[in-house]
Amino acid sequence: MAFLRHSLILLFLLAIAASTGRAQTVSGKPVPRVPDAAGWFGLFNGKDLSGWMTFDPGAWSVVGSGELSGRGPRSYLFSPGTYRNFILRVEARLNAKGDSGIVLRAALETGAPKGYEVQLCNTGADAQKTGSLYNFQKVAETTVADDQWSKQTIAVIGNRILIQVNGKLLVDYPDKESTHTEGHIAFQQHDQASQVNFKNVRIKPLPDDIAAALTGLEKVFPALAEKKKPAAPAKPN
Repeated sequence: MAFLRHSLILLFLLAIAASTGRAQTVSGKPVPRVPDAAGWFGLFNGKDLSGWMTFDPGAWSVVGSGELSGRGPRSYLFSPGTYRNFILRVEARLNAKGDSGIVLRAALETGAPKGYEVQLCNTGADAQKTGSLYNFQKVAETTVADDQWSKQTIAVIGNRILIQVNGKLLVDYPDKESTHTEGHIAFQQHDQASQVNFKNVRIKPLPDDIAAALTGLEKVFPALAEKKKPAAPAKPN
């Protein structure tokens, strides 16, 4: 009898452990992957979090006119699908001293998921400011103001990551190790003192073929076209 009781307790504890390590999917159908004429589609339906996944469901909600809101302790919200090569457009708003991030090619796991993190930190304590590719390429200063919307345009193509904030290209980083190759888009709610909102979240999946994926990138990141222009001839003395 004692053996049976101990076995039941063990099974109960194992069940708890398994449930706490499993992402909870918000009920409902995710937004269909139906691109517009230019190949873009929205990741949110503007009403709820249908199809999105999290290990901490209390931290995320949809507010206002379809804004994604993150509050409370550290938490991550994972997209319904995974992506390899893509361009992502997001508008973000962060409170004073707040911290957040967008994890690209994120692994679906508890804790801080593996992936490339685009940093959001305007006046917070972290030295890596908004637009940094966290722990890969640091942006030391930002012109983004607290409590104001900023536009993030991000591309991940092969081992290359580009980050543009409010029209300015801040990062064009080739990861020689190809550390992360495919995964979810994950939004970060960093801590109790941070309040982050996202809106107009749109993604454009790109071909697996790198050359094809790079086609037309200068139209999205104009600074790339500027780099290709020949240097002006030196003026004679």
